[in-house]
Amino acid sequence: MKKMQRRIINMRAREFVLPPIVDGLVLGRFSPIGQVAVGKALALLMTTPFEHVPIEDDVIGDVLVRSAILRKIDVDTLRRFVIVHVKPLMGPEEILHLDLEVEIALEAAGEAP
Repeated sequence: MKKMQRRIINMRAREFVLPPIVDGLVLGRFSPIGQVAVGKALALLMTTPFEHVPIEDDVIGDVLVRSAILRKIDVDTLRRFVIVHVKPLMGPEEILHLDLEVEIALEAAGEAP
């Protein structure tokens, strides 16, 4: 007597959206792809320039962030933010997307327009 085999395939398909990265990526120290390869892929897929921010850490290896973000905050502030807030959420083999909102409040006293 022959057994009947039944195969079920479940699939979800969605459109590949450009840009694939909004504001940045945090690459774990042992992520499957390094910052050089990701940087080359971003240069091919996007016109937006990204900056490499190296981080000396046991979990995080590198951060790639849009240059426009670094015009609003300095590199050291970004490093501290990633180590304090992102590092606890990831393992050294992971890659996490960053969606950053930087708000700047300026106040000028005594200046006439």
